[in-house]
Order: sequence, then C-alpha cells, then structure tokens
Amino acid sequence: MTDEELQAWVQALSQTAFSMDFSHRAYFNARLRTTGGRYRLADHNIEINPKMLGYGKEVVAGIIKHELCHYHLHLAGLGYRHKDRDFKRLLAKVGGSRYAPAAPKQRKYHYQCTNCQQDYFRQRLVNTDKYVCSKCHGHLALVGLAKKIKKRLAQSLTLCYN
Repeated sequence: MTDEELQAWVQALSQTAFSMDFSHRAYFNARLRTTGGRYRLADHNIEINPKMLGYGKEVVAGIIKHELCHYHLHLAGLGYRHKDRDFKRLLAKVGGSRYAPAAPKQRKYHYQCTNCQQDYFRQRLVNTDKYVCSKCHGHLALVGLAKKIKKRLAQSLTLCYN
C-alpha cells in the first residue's frame, strides 16, 4: 500500500465514521516502533506504522479511527487525549481500537545451556563468558542465528580473513 492509497483510505474512513472531512496528510512512517500510529499536534498529520498492515486491514482501520478521534477532537477544541472523556466516548462510538497490537519481536540469537539444554532467545549478542544458565549455572552456547545475521556474519568473516 502506498501513501496515496493510505491518504484516500483515511479520507474515506473520516467521511463514513465521523461524517467530517480529513484535510491534512496521512502517510506511513517506518520509524514508528511501539505504536500503531501517531497524530501530530503541530501539523495535524497522521502517521501510520506500516508493520501494522501485517495484522490485517481491520486492525489498521481501527488504528486510523483512533488517530482520527485525536484529529477531530483536537480541531474541535475538545478533549483529545487518551484520558479525556470526550476521546473515550468518540472512540467507542466509531469503533476504533484503544490499543495497537504489539509488534512481533524478532529474536535473532538462540542460545542453549550445555548442561540442561535450557533455551534462551535474545535480540542482542550475549557474552557467553560472562553470563550463565539461570537454572543450573552451566555454560551457554550459541546455537542458531537468523538468516540475515548468518549472511552478515559470513561476509564479515570472509572480509577479515581475506
């Protein structure tokens, strides 16, 4: 989905759910990590996390309705924050989502205890000389890597040895 398609979708949802026009910009922002979307108070634009498209159109529509609640209430001079009664009522009325689903965490590294075979999945490298198993205090060994990490590691090793 492109930014233009998102813009048209937001305008259509604003008309159907709120019976009001959306006259600012809506676009994807890949830098959003923990939120589904963001309403910007300074310029009244709406940013949507493109990773949320993986959860389906219904979830993204709920996120857009959530951000449109902020938008329309702020422009009307009413309570637009999450804690405000106006926001909660409008959100329930239009059927917007209160929370975005958690973005899936990518576990890149798989460690295993050499004694008890306890598995550990981590996003970052672990110093196996410093950290030990939490169950039996055995040594940890790196078992697996994600494909991208394996490729980068292989490239860096060939650069180092050539």
